[in-house]
Amino acid sequence: MSNGLSTIMESILYFLLNPVWLFAVLAAVLLGYVRVKRERRDFTIRVLAGLTEMKHAISSSWLHGLALSLVIAGVGLIVDYNWIIIFSLVMLLVILSFSYKLASPIYYAAIAFFSLYAIDRWAGDFSFKDWFVQEDVDFFGTLAVTVPIIAGLFLITEGLLIRHYASRYASPLLIPTNRGLRAAVYQSKLLWIVPVVLLVPGHMVAQYAPYWPQFTLGAEKFSFIPIPLIIGFSQMARATFPDVLFPRIGTAVAWLGLSVATVGVAAFWMPILGWAALIAGVLCRLFLSVLLSISERKKPLLLVPQSEGVFVVTVLEDSPAEKMGIIPGDLIKSVNGVTIHNENELYNAIQMNAAHCRLQVIGRDGEVRLKQQVLYRHDHFRLGLLVVR
Repeated sequence: MSNGLSTIMESILYFLLNPVWLFAVLAAVLLGYVRVKRERRDFTIRVLAGLTEMKHAISSSWLHGLALSLVIAGVGLIVDYNWIIIFSLVMLLVILSFSYKLASPIYYAAIAFFSLYAIDRWAGDFSFKDWFVQEDVDFFGTLAVTVPIIAGLFLITEGLLIRHYASRYASPLLIPTNRGLRAAVYQSKLLWIVPVVLLVPGHMVAQYAPYWPQFTLGAEKFSFIPIPLIIGFSQMARATFPDVLFPRIGTAVAWLGLSVATVGVAAFWMPILGWAALIAGVLCRLFLSVLLSISERKKPLLLVPQSEGVFVVTVLEDSPAEKMGIIPGDLIKSVNGVTIHNENELYNAIQMNAAHCRLQVIGRDGEVRLKQQVLYRHDHFRLGLLVVR
């Protein structure tokens, strides 16, 4: 029992001391700082606390990591330890670049696989102390099957995280229009730290960590290696609301992951399919990002100033506006019976009756609704609304 507890504690310590984990946490803190600074510049107030991205990166993906680890270990998907090293190095470089459109696990997996192949083919004697010791790797055997399957599972996880969380943490910002006005769009820029346990042959780990725990299955020895899988997402919603666009992206990424994993399984009978799965996965994920960006830029901007009424950009948590059921994209036409044309008129009309607020709102579907709320002394004097200025 004590040996098992010691092994678990050792694995947790190894995970927390991993530089990928440490830099990912710092990057998430920086994301929150930049977001808050931008929101205060555009709206004089932040939407969410500055540490939101960091807390979310750490807390939101543990169950996904547990599910991934159980599947990988349960199926017996064994990978080369050197592949894990290159995989982690690529993650670290992406984190430091702050280009989170590139922070998809299919990119890490494919770059690590083909880099390891290039080293094996053209630099067979390469080694780096005890951290990278070249082994005889069957690139048209086990690795050609397990890496695509694992990459597919990682992509499915990426899709689920995007689907569930990307729109929830979308941040509004103002950009100039061709007519010299300022329109509101949304940006979601997030990191997820997914704790994953990978399975490697025991002799590989023994070369640099002879005391690392191993277990025996049949005649073979294996070791569990915990790593932080860093998944990033960066996308601008210019012409489609985030709660519509981002779940679609997540679904598309998840289906891509399922396709990559399926082809990876087929590589068991035809190993070259594993190579094809990785290449196709990279190209499709890249095509998806580029296609969405081009499509959003070609369409009219989402929320622009109107001649009559003001668009709601976002609603602060626990505010009177949230209690009234107002959502981003609603067009406020009048307040307390007074037709409004801009932000100043909106707040002046609210102050006309400080005890009660009655809004005429046109929803995204074009339906006119009446929203009303009793206002108390401690309530936000602006209802908790951010609007197009």
